Amino acid sequence: MKRIAIVSSIAAFLLGSPCVAQGLAAKDSLAEKMLVYQLTNGAWPKQLVDKSVVDYKLPLTKELLRKIKKTDIDHATLDNGATTREINGLINAFKETKNDVYLKAAEKGISYLLSAQYDNGGFPQYYPNKSLYRAEITYNDNAMINALMVLHHVANKQLGFDAVNPTFISKAQHAIAKGIACILKTQVIQDGERSIWAAQYDEQTLIPAQARKFEPPSLSTSESVAIVRFLMLQPVTPEIQQAIEQAINWFQRNDIEGYRFDHVKNTLTGKSERKLIADSSSTIWARFYHLKDNRPLFGDRDNTVKYRFDEVSEERRNGYAWFGNWPEKLIQKDYPKWKKQHHIQ
Repeated sequence: MKRIAIVSSIAAFLLGSPCVAQGLAAKDSLAEKMLVYQLTNGAWPKQLVDKSVVDYKLPLTKELLRKIKKTDIDHATLDNGATTREINGLINAFKETKNDVYLKAAEKGISYLLSAQYDNGGFPQYYPNKSLYRAEITYNDNAMINALMVLHHVANKQLGFDAVNPTFISKAQHAIAKGIACILKTQVIQDGERSIWAAQYDEQTLIPAQARKFEPPSLSTSESVAIVRFLMLQPVTPEIQQAIEQAINWFQRNDIEGYRFDHVKNTLTGKSERKLIADSSSTIWARFYHLKDNRPLFGDRDNTVKYRFDEVSEERRNGYAWFGNWPEKLIQKDYPKWKKQHHIQ
């Protein structure tokens, strides 16, 4: 037993993990890696200091451990599911193992979420790093909604989050209330009626903002679907009901019928290309729409905006999800179910 304890201590020291305090507590291999990647402020990176993507399938070699150690809190982010993915994973691992180290690490991540939220209720893509567009309120890739969903589970003691320290409950409830207020304020108004949401907003003015060069200020369908689903989980108020109903109306008015977005092999080059293909059985939506007139629009690497998909550069045409059926299930199943649940005509 003494030799095992020594080996465990050495392993914990090498990995920078606090698991030595748990002795022989049950362990989860994925959760153990998440402990190693966790930053000092409680968050996780999506990329390491050398810009390599965090990949939990990779073995923790000495070289990788050195890169992890050099990755500082400027890499702390909610982008691409980072931080919320790990919090959820550690809560699941705690449910299975009862290893308190996982719960404590998850709680540290929840504390990070609370500290990252702006007073106006929004969440940035990165915190504390404010360079470029990272400080903008970010719905893009569901960053803000992922954070609010974790806090929703905390506040409602769901999905294993009932194990979280009760002191987090009131904090989570307050953060959700601020988040909903921000969501309602940022829903774009067109001719006096609510539409949907942009992918990111200036954190001070709450005006739709640009992120990467090919992500211009615009209405964003994919992210707006996730926002509506989050609102559907909340107690119904007149404001929330209006926000949901008018967003659904916008989706129904701005679909693109008779096309699908698919891969097609170019017979000349042999390469696979993404194209709009006529299909009478398919309905899709553009990823981005003009903020005022609802024209589908497409950004490009040179910071230009196109209104014809075939004018977009080949690299961007094939490297981005410009069309999809994101609102389909929301309209056909989720929305009718929500109306029935709340006795809404």
